[in-house]
Amino acid sequence: MQYRKMGSLDWNVSALGFGCMRLPTRRFTLMRADTAKSVRLIRHGIDLGINYLDTAWPYHMGDSEKVLGLALQNGYRERVHLVTKLFMPLVRKTEDFDRFLNTQLERLRTDYIDIYLFHALNAGEFEKVKRLGLIDEMERAQQQGRIRHIGFSFHDTLPVFREIIDFYNWDMTQIQYNYMDTAIQATTEGLAYAHAKGIATVIMEPLKGGVLANPPAEALAVMNASAHKRTPVDWALQFLWNRPEVTVVLSGMGSQRMIDENCAGAERSGIGSLSAEEEKVIAELAEIYRRKVLVPCTACRYCMPCPAGVNIPQNFAILNNVSMDSNILMRWMRRWGYRKLTGSKARVNKEKANGNASLCVRCNQCLKHCPQEIAIPDELEKVHAIMGKWQHVDRHYRS
Repeated sequence: MQYRKMGSLDWNVSALGFGCMRLPTRRFTLMRADTAKSVRLIRHGIDLGINYLDTAWPYHMGDSEKVLGLALQNGYRERVHLVTKLFMPLVRKTEDFDRFLNTQLERLRTDYIDIYLFHALNAGEFEKVKRLGLIDEMERAQQQGRIRHIGFSFHDTLPVFREIIDFYNWDMTQIQYNYMDTAIQATTEGLAYAHAKGIATVIMEPLKGGVLANPPAEALAVMNASAHKRTPVDWALQFLWNRPEVTVVLSGMGSQRMIDENCAGAERSGIGSLSAEEEKVIAELAEIYRRKVLVPCTACRYCMPCPAGVNIPQNFAILNNVSMDSNILMRWMRRWGYRKLTGSKARVNKEKANGNASLCVRCNQCLKHCPQEIAIPDELEKVHAIMGKWQHVDRHYRS
């Protein structure tokens, strides 16, 4: 495992961090974590050298923090830097700070959190931070020893990012960044801006919710033509590790194979290690993906659960995969995948979220939770118009 300096902190952190948002799930639900499998995987990652673990209040409907608390027993807590977040959408008053933090400490079975983040700051949530005096609450908890460092995760535009960065002496920030998303949200400019101020920058969504792990045929052809043989995942991760501004790359790893492959990639990583030819390959891949992806969903599942039982991320994934598949058989299989999601109100299972896009009732509850600011009800309507009748994707969707 390669290790990097954690911004201005006196830490050496693993280049690869374990993101605990996509742990193995229980057999009969897509949301709740499988405790035994998840504990084994987390400990396996730590045994391979991962020492940065990231979770949050809503992940796996609260299971993630509880599972992580179990995994860090028997000496594992002392081997890692533990990070969780104050889930801002649920914060209504200043007193909520202690209520959430104390519950999270109990869930995580620890006396302190190494870094506590304001979760998913945007312009509106940042105003709430200021209005409720939550930075003062963070500093009070820091003085009490319940948290050691203060940071924020981010989903908005570059001007908002710069405003937040300049507002406080942050220890770290967590941003969405990958070779497709260099010009949205914090952007490459924001990444460099935080780094110049000595703020550790942690990367989330390095694979854009799995999109970059499943390339279309055109992208695979570019990879295969390169003299440098890598998996699609490794191309995406090496792009990030190549940058000096990147401290940790978070990966949501749901199997031992993923952990082993990503740890091996981290061991081969290095700042400035990519050649000009490799950087050209990545630029070509980014352009191919940008032409293919129709809905910029990262499958973060913040929009879930849907009150109507629609599996929102799965519907968007099916549409994007159809757009990227040129193989007729695979496109037919994607269509079949859509039909396996029910369009019947009588058959929908809201716990399993097995509904297709036609069941959207436009309650708009999902809109306030989407970090990508996707017009979810409108996009679901388009998904069903295409997949329900199997019209040509590009002609219908781009008209």
